[in-house]
Amino acid sequence: MKASRIAAAGAVSGIAVLALSAPAFAHVSVQPEGAAAKGGYAVVGFKVPNERDNASTTKLEVNFPADHPLASVMPQPVPGWKAVVTKSKLDKPLESHGKQLTEAVTKVTWTADGKGIEPGYFQKFPVSVGALPEDADQLVFKALQTYDNKEVVRWIEVPQEGQEEPDYPAPVLELAAAEGDAHGSSGAKAGDDTEAAARNTAADTSASSDSGDSSDTTARVLAVVGIVVGAAGVAYGVLAGRRRDSGASA
Repeated sequence: MKASRIAAAGAVSGIAVLALSAPAFAHVSVQPEGAAAKGGYAVVGFKVPNERDNASTTKLEVNFPADHPLASVMPQPVPGWKAVVTKSKLDKPLESHGKQLTEAVTKVTWTADGKGIEPGYFQKFPVSVGALPEDADQLVFKALQTYDNKEVVRWIEVPQEGQEEPDYPAPVLELAAAEGDAHGSSGAKAGDDTEAAARNTAADTSASSDSGDSSDTTARVLAVVGIVVGAAGVAYGVLAGRRRDSGASA
């Protein structure tokens, strides 16, 4: 009886670990490389996992917030993908470094040149953005993920504080408190050229990208450990049952 309970407990624990680890890499998300301080510039990465076993992700569309338009949006080249930046006219001109801007980026679309994101993999799409708003705590980026079988997953549901996470949450970038430097994480002075500061920030992306993947690696390791523990528990229960049967027949 004890062996059966141990086997059942092992199987349940394995399933529980797998279930808990799955959400860590289930949705399209956005994370800054370093700090994303209000009023500053930052490099953010849109992380896109492939959730299908029989299709590859071949297109990603990210819509930028219209209520907080960004003066500078520069995608970093991603091998195997073509990026197209879409700009639209602003209802109200945006002032940046003493200049009046009449348009801003409203969407960035990445399209795969080859196989795209195959099952079991994910891809990061880094973008240098700024200046981040000073009157907001977060930015919402609604995204559309397209598979090669024509399926489109719409990550557009805005998470609400105090409520359960929606089934298809939009990527949300949390903004840190403003820093003394006007360009935040870029380390550039307020009078510097915007694009030069953005390029300097983008150059540091590859050096820090591994840290953002640690949570996924940990989640996958925990999932594998849980499965192994569950399988071992079941095997032990079966072996113990056979031993008891053999002893009884003897």
